[in-house]
Formats: sequence, structure tokens, C-alpha cells
Amino acid sequence: MSYNVAVDGPAGAGKSTVVRAAAGRMGLVYVDTGAMYRALTLFLLREKVDLTDFDAVDQASSRADITIRYENGEQVVYLNGENVNAYLRTEEVSNTTSVVSAQPRVREKIVDLQKKLAAQCDCIMEGRDIGTCVLPEADVKIYLTASSLVRAKRRFVELTAKGVVCDLKRIQEDIEERDYRDMHREISPLVRAEDAILLDTSDMSIEQVIEAVIALCGRK
Repeated sequence: MSYNVAVDGPAGAGKSTVVRAAAGRMGLVYVDTGAMYRALTLFLLREKVDLTDFDAVDQASSRADITIRYENGEQVVYLNGENVNAYLRTEEVSNTTSVVSAQPRVREKIVDLQKKLAAQCDCIMEGRDIGTCVLPEADVKIYLTASSLVRAKRRFVELTAKGVVCDLKRIQEDIEERDYRDMHREISPLVRAEDAILLDTSDMSIEQVIEAVIALCGRK
């Protein structure tokens, strides 16, 4: 039996950064499930598919071969044989992924891949519906969150450091809009599992959050 940790939470809560670091320290495989949805979103955007046309999205998705490999300890996402890690966190992909991931047939395709990964290795998997849908029997479940303002400020700092001109208020509005879509979609909405431990990171440093996750997992 594999050992699985499920970490859920809204966009911008720091899940990727924290879970990646915690996984390395605990000797677990890190699985960023959002990257899988982002890869499919990237494919659909490149193909200029009408994202409101479920049939068109379903048909196009069948041409997207998404695979996960671990190279030098890092998760690498391949889309039809191309390493697309560098394209997965653009603003266009980030703001569109929640629209794509809300579609039932898209979720079926990606969730099946996620379950297979978890069955094959000891891992810590992060996303929106891991503890409620993908890994309901996970050994540990954590719901990691922060206020929308804090998340917006973090994103603002990140973008500004890259030289991107952006507006804090607009970023916060985008985050809240994504939260609403994620929490109100019909299929696998973002919700804290009944047995998930709440971890609010609003007033915590990254290192403090990493240590908290490791402590909750009971691993060193």
C-alpha cells in the first residue's frame, strides 16, 4: 500500500511551493495535479478551441497526451512529448484553467491519471479536490488556505519581481473570481474534506508552513 498525503486549497495559497519542499524533505513524490489541468488548458488554447463548447473540448482533449515524469527530483509535465513546464503558469493559462477543469469529461481524464500515480508511489498530491475526490482514503489530508488579499499580495510580488506591470486590486479580483468558480462548479468543487486539517497560512512564512505540513504528516 502506498502512503498518500492530500493537500487542497484555493489558488495562490502557496500549495505548490510548500508541498514541493515538504515532499523533498519527507522523501515523498510530489504531484502537482494543477499542472496536468494547466497542460490540457495550454493545449486547448494553442488549438484555439472554444472552451464553452464541451463537445469540442472533449474531442480536442483526446489528442492531448499528458504524461508526468520525475527528472532530477522534479516533476516534468509532457504534452504530446514536449516539456511544457515553462508555459504552465502564464496569466492566460492560469486564468483559464478553472474554466477547463470544471468540465466533467476533462476531470474524468485527469483524475484517472492522478489515481494511477498515487497507487504507484508514496506521494504528496496537491490540488482542489484531492482529499474529497481523487484520494478520499489518503493517510493525511490538509486544507491549506490564506485570505484573498494575502494571496493577491504574494502574486503581485512574484509578478513584479519578473518585471510584469500589474495591479494588486485586479489580481485580488481575479483570485476571488477563480475561488468562486472552483467552489461552485458542479463536478468536484473546491471544499474542505470533513477530515482535512485546516492550515491558514495568512500570517506564516513559507518555512513555517513547510514545517507545519511535515509535522502534520508526522514525518521527518
